[in-house]
Amino acid sequence: MSNTVASPSRSGVFDSAADKRVEQFTESVSFDQRLYAHDIQGSIAHANMLADVGVLTGDEAASIEATLLEIKQTIDDGEFATSISLEDIHMHIEQELIDKLGDVGRKLHTGRSRNDQVSTDLRLWLRDALDHIDQALSSLQKSFVGRCAQDADTILPAYTHLQRAQPVLANHYWLAYTEKFQRDRERIADCRKRVNTLSLGAAALAGTSIPIDRENVAKRLGFELVAANSIDISSDRDFVLEAAFALSVISTHLSTWAEEWILWKTVEFDFIDLPHEFCTGSSIMPQKVNPDVLELIRGKTARSIGNLQTLLVLVKGLPLAYNRDLQEDKPALFDIVDTVIACLEIAAPLVAGATLKTQSINARIEEGYLDATSLMEYLIQLGIPQRSAHHMVGSLVGEAAKRGVQLAELPIEEFAKLDPKLDDNVLGVLGVKNAVGAFKSYGSTAPEQVKAQIEQWKSRLGLS
Repeated sequence: MSNTVASPSRSGVFDSAADKRVEQFTESVSFDQRLYAHDIQGSIAHANMLADVGVLTGDEAASIEATLLEIKQTIDDGEFATSISLEDIHMHIEQELIDKLGDVGRKLHTGRSRNDQVSTDLRLWLRDALDHIDQALSSLQKSFVGRCAQDADTILPAYTHLQRAQPVLANHYWLAYTEKFQRDRERIADCRKRVNTLSLGAAALAGTSIPIDRENVAKRLGFELVAANSIDISSDRDFVLEAAFALSVISTHLSTWAEEWILWKTVEFDFIDLPHEFCTGSSIMPQKVNPDVLELIRGKTARSIGNLQTLLVLVKGLPLAYNRDLQEDKPALFDIVDTVIACLEIAAPLVAGATLKTQSINARIEEGYLDATSLMEYLIQLGIPQRSAHHMVGSLVGEAAKRGVQLAELPIEEFAKLDPKLDDNVLGVLGVKNAVGAFKSYGSTAPEQVKAQIEQWKSRLGLS
């Protein structure tokens, strides 16, 4: 039995069909079929442009458009058969068009190559994916800001080096994540500008002698720019790399949040209750309520970062212009997009449904001398140099620790020993509530600052 088969992408230059093992090795329809709607969208725009410049008749373009839409409906309905003998989704759609229209269908590929066709399809697909991700980020921001009313009176210990550092309003925490995800949205928006560039018209790498109108196609497809250099277009995957980087940063932000809440869920922290519909149990320990969703969000970040690395290594050694290596960009890109969307869409309701355990938090909130820095800054405002104040407060903390008391519980005489200016007024900055109230700077956890930031975010997110 022969191991060779005919392939519609092989021209008359070949004196034999492709080996069946090559057919299996080179196929991409198993993963690129998800581009079908965007391939058809691009092909319709291309066909109508060809009619506008006189390469096709109006009737031919209309027939191609109608038939492509029929093919799309067949795929939508799950009734379209694929075969690795046709390599990719682009050849499948074109062959189906030819089967239905004959020579009219054969005219569609005039003035383009699969190189610029695939790049265009991928840009169209990624543009939609980025818009989806932006909406998912917005929903997650709304979940954090939406918590602020219920958590308005809660003070949390903030940490550096995983050691208690200073007291902050819980809402200040929520707005910290809101800011991170806003930067993610800005990166997505900036990346989208470069994604939204038309590749079609580069053909294989040098352009085409067919009198195409690339601006016409760009307008039909909603692209803001037309790529200017045909060689660059054929090799360019910067837009894929940039998107993967932006998505990896989103993943790291999600992982940071997940790690924090995993800690908060422990008995040792006991800061938060997670909605049970977002937790799992143990097959052997009946008491367990495990934060598996958060753990998987943290774990899936490794996939995102791995996909970014895959893409960077994929392109790092490619000469100009197109190389078949670029076929391998799609599994990594598809996976990172799917992974980030899945994480975002489960994160938003989880954030909204969690409950801070205020009784447990309040029972230990004074532990750790969270008011020490506020005391130091009080001394500075009395005219004591910062380094001197720093040393003085350190000695007071040491004394309080020896006695097993908080700073506010030390006799006032201990303060006066260090400086006669320290009288009962020092109590006004001691204790976490007073310490929080002492903050003044823009962007700080000062209650009025946080309140103003909440109102700004509610307005920006359409929550007010």
